[in-house]
Amino acid sequence: MKKTTEITIRRPDDWHLHLRDGDVLKTVLPYTAELFGRAIIMPNLKPPVRTRPEILSYRQRIVDCLPSNHTFQPLMTMYLTDETSPEEIRRCTNDDLIAAVKLYPVGATTNSEFGVTNSKKVYPALELMQELGIPLSVHGESSGPDVDIFEREAAFIERDLEPLRQDFPELKVIFEHLTSKVGVDYVLSSGKEVAATITPHHLLITRNDIFAGGLQPHMYCLPIAKREEDRQAIRKAAVSGDPRFFFGSDSAPHLVSSKENAPGAAGIFNIPTALAYVAQVFEEDSALDRLESFLSTNGARFYQLPINSDTITLQKATQPLSEPKDLSIGSDRVRVFRLSDPLQWIVTEGLKKTSV
Repeated sequence: MKKTTEITIRRPDDWHLHLRDGDVLKTVLPYTAELFGRAIIMPNLKPPVRTRPEILSYRQRIVDCLPSNHTFQPLMTMYLTDETSPEEIRRCTNDDLIAAVKLYPVGATTNSEFGVTNSKKVYPALELMQELGIPLSVHGESSGPDVDIFEREAAFIERDLEPLRQDFPELKVIFEHLTSKVGVDYVLSSGKEVAATITPHHLLITRNDIFAGGLQPHMYCLPIAKREEDRQAIRKAAVSGDPRFFFGSDSAPHLVSSKENAPGAAGIFNIPTALAYVAQVFEEDSALDRLESFLSTNGARFYQLPINSDTITLQKATQPLSEPKDLSIGSDRVRVFRLSDPLQWIVTEGLKKTSV
């Protein structure tokens, strides 16, 4: 059978993206705008993006950093807290300012100290969201001290997500960045109201990679990578074509000085290599015919948005590709996610090359 060496798909969207702010935002945003039509923008800045004025301000800062003549659309989210009022959410939906509301359990990840302490406290907000059809995006980890870090996803399902869904069965929920077989099985057992994003790095690494040859801070993210059986379950879900699973990079840039320093920032910046690695996974699993569904259509349909009309083309490299360069930011840099083996795919057409 002849192997596929080139594939053209609808332009992808990124359904889970961290852009940060300031100089980091200015540096990393063009890499997303070059490849993707839209992205769900995470609100866990410091301070977080919790109100309509804060969302408007952050969106404007993003737009101001975009390359000229761009077509990229940032889809904004609101950071949910114990104090978030239904009225504030309604104000943000009157003109479609937000695409989702994000729930961070307090203490679960970067800048989550303002997150939700008990889901019961946000029930008035969730009731309105269910009524209006606003999706709830969840960082699916229980962060209690009694929970093993590798079991935080399973604990979140049992303690938080399932009780919440029992009380709000029609609320649309996106289980972000799945990392476990338990999480995959939960989505598969749920109805059409529950979907999940999958990252390129969780398709490729396990917890062993974090400790291979010593501590590897650039393989450290939250939720943390888990066992091989978990990676295989995530991979099987991604390539299955099931419309409930779609791409979310969870690209989360940190300066190298923060990654390579105690306590070590959690996050992986993967946008420059993300599509190549995803294409590699789908090729290895003989699923390139389902690549477009995962990258370009499943997420749009779940969010009830139009599918992008333009396309990109990926091509199998005929020779080993050069290692992606880190991004310079002042006197520091952001490292691009990469494995020891060279990249095998490259985007050759459809790049939105514009000047800044």
